[in-house]
Amino acid sequence: MSIPTFLIEMLNKQYGEEKANQILNGYQKERIVSIRVNTLKSYINRILDELSKEGIEYEKIPWYKDAVVIKNVKENLIQSLEIYKNGEIYLQSLSSMLPPLILNPKPNTDILDMCSAPGGKTTQMAALSENEAHITACEINHIRTERLRYNIEKQGANCIYIMQKDARYIDNFFSFDKILLDAPCSGSGTINTNNPKLSDIFTTKLIKKSISSQLALLKKAINILKPGGEIVYSTCSILACENEDIINKALLGSNTEIIPINFNGKEYLPLLPVKIPGTLCVCPDEFFEGFFIAKIRKI
Repeated sequence: MSIPTFLIEMLNKQYGEEKANQILNGYQKERIVSIRVNTLKSYINRILDELSKEGIEYEKIPWYKDAVVIKNVKENLIQSLEIYKNGEIYLQSLSSMLPPLILNPKPNTDILDMCSAPGGKTTQMAALSENEAHITACEINHIRTERLRYNIEKQGANCIYIMQKDARYIDNFFSFDKILLDAPCSGSGTINTNNPKLSDIFTTKLIKKSISSQLALLKKAINILKPGGEIVYSTCSILACENEDIINKALLGSNTEIIPINFNGKEYLPLLPVKIPGTLCVCPDEFFEGFFIAKIRKI
């Protein structure tokens, strides 16, 4: 394993040796392929029929009726299917499907996706709200914005307005009913042990840079959230310094509260211990990327 020593030390300190070893083993697993059925263009039974016709084995997910695990083929074969090319399905990790489900977007509500590219969660929110929410998708990078635009159009998600802007500097006269903040992070939940350049990419400098952005973004989200509104904060990190510590700092002195996350099928997730009750942290394994999620309400 080429995992940086400092990360192993951080995991041992936060989780203890037994859980840290579980995480380290999870990093080495080859992750399954998973798809989300785009209900703006198709429906689950049609997709299952098409997969069966192609001889593709699948498994349904107990906590999301529109998610499917692919058992016997790789992503490139899925990408060759007509149902992929025309936007009826979207390749998306199981972990990244959780934040939109937990946010629970509804028709006729104003929703902000603060860091939206490439658009998997954005288009999922459009589907969950039946294309009837008012979604603002924020993305700072021009190339990533074009990728976001492509995916939105391909998925038929016409309730989305794209704003190319650093979400930290959104004007305070905006206000939203719900905000999804899938914050930039170190990616400590998605470590690829086969990457020979891992030690160059995953650094303490990256973690510090991520922490700075995360805190500024969450404070901005709280600022522009309507009273009674909700934020879902998520990262693909499993380090408390990017998760619980950020929430504790951002919520200090603000009129907010943590909403405990509960949904049918939560018991199927491989969860790690968390420092804030009601939040959840998914352990990396062959099905899931390491992922942290918290739900916050403005009182």
